[in-house]
Amino acid sequence: MTFVDVPGSKSITARALFLAAAAEGTTVLRRPLVSDDTEGFAAGLTELGHRVERDGENWRVEGSPAGPPADSAHVYCRDGATTARFLPVLAAAGHGSFHFDASEQMRRRPLGPLTGALRALGVELHHEGAEGHHPLRVEARGVGGGDLLLDAGESSQYLTALLLLGPLTANGLRITVTRLVSAPYVEITLAMMRAFGVHVGREQATDGVVFTVPPGGYTATEWAVEPDASTASYFFAAAALTGREVTVPGLGKGALQGDLRFTEVLARMGAHVEVGEDATTVRGSGRLSGVTVNMRDISDTMPTLAALAPFASGPVRIEDVYNTRVKECDRLEACAQNLQRLGIEARTGEDWLEIHPGTPHPAEITTHGDHRIVMSFAVTALRTPGISFDDPGCVRKTFPGFHEAFSALGRRWETPGA
Repeated sequence: MTFVDVPGSKSITARALFLAAAAEGTTVLRRPLVSDDTEGFAAGLTELGHRVERDGENWRVEGSPAGPPADSAHVYCRDGATTARFLPVLAAAGHGSFHFDASEQMRRRPLGPLTGALRALGVELHHEGAEGHHPLRVEARGVGGGDLLLDAGESSQYLTALLLLGPLTANGLRITVTRLVSAPYVEITLAMMRAFGVHVGREQATDGVVFTVPPGGYTATEWAVEPDASTASYFFAAAALTGREVTVPGLGKGALQGDLRFTEVLARMGAHVEVGEDATTVRGSGRLSGVTVNMRDISDTMPTLAALAPFASGPVRIEDVYNTRVKECDRLEACAQNLQRLGIEARTGEDWLEIHPGTPHPAEITTHGDHRIVMSFAVTALRTPGISFDDPGCVRKTFPGFHEAFSALGRRWETPGA
């Protein structure tokens, strides 16, 4: 059995850092992800006056329930979407003047629905460049709370940021959500808020789903960060493609992350999948079938399936993934164009991608600085020697050691008896 140690979840680490910073007391995070995104989030918290200490593999965060301890800050969010969307919301709960900026890549990604919601709550904020984008200035005087109408059809992070804010408001929040994408990420948020002492109500209404968040703040706790399920998808896909076996400890039946459901797609394609109490194993069958799959709720794994698709026995059609067009790059077009560069027939529509079987030939992958494009097409490279990347180092965003870990897996498979 081949075990792979996958780093901690980026999504869980970001939420844990926010919750710890907002909680009463000191929170210990066990094995958080250490990558450019999470380092940027922690550095942002430090700029806002929060105390973040490293203790071996663990981080200790001293909470400030009244909002950031600083009364002014300039925070650079790097490429991190959670940093760029969550930290201005945290700052709004405090008192002072806070300026946020980000990389050119992150500046292109939208903030409008989130900053519109903050303005509806009375928060004074100013987009200093393009409306609805970074850079952003927040003139914070605390948040009273109240009712909100939110369209989260572009990103679930808008809803998560507001849910996280709710307990820090004077009167709580009542958020009516008309559209929602990547719903499992919201489930992660709700579960983690419960662990920090806040229970969010939820009910179906005629105009959408209503989330009721009480005021009162958070209580510090100890939180173990589970492995990143999106990152695990590359190793699971590698096993399915090569007919080998991979087990990822720490991701089992109780995992919070919806992206573990990518293994269900692999099972439909012919791989053998076992989800145990605290580990998941994928074993390739030597054959991959074509499939049509709605990936709305697991869209971060869309590029993984796209990179695997040429080796299926029939077409692979991926549907309902419009939101992947507003990620680090337009992932639908990036996947299609790179597959075409490899000699594979691939077509896209507004929210879908269809890929036909073929034999990829070597080419350089255009990554657009997107970590998931690199890691996904590393799977294709297992069966297509000579594939290269124009920016292989962009994996530092979520998994700085990816190339070494992926190469080590290949060497272990080549070892007799492995």
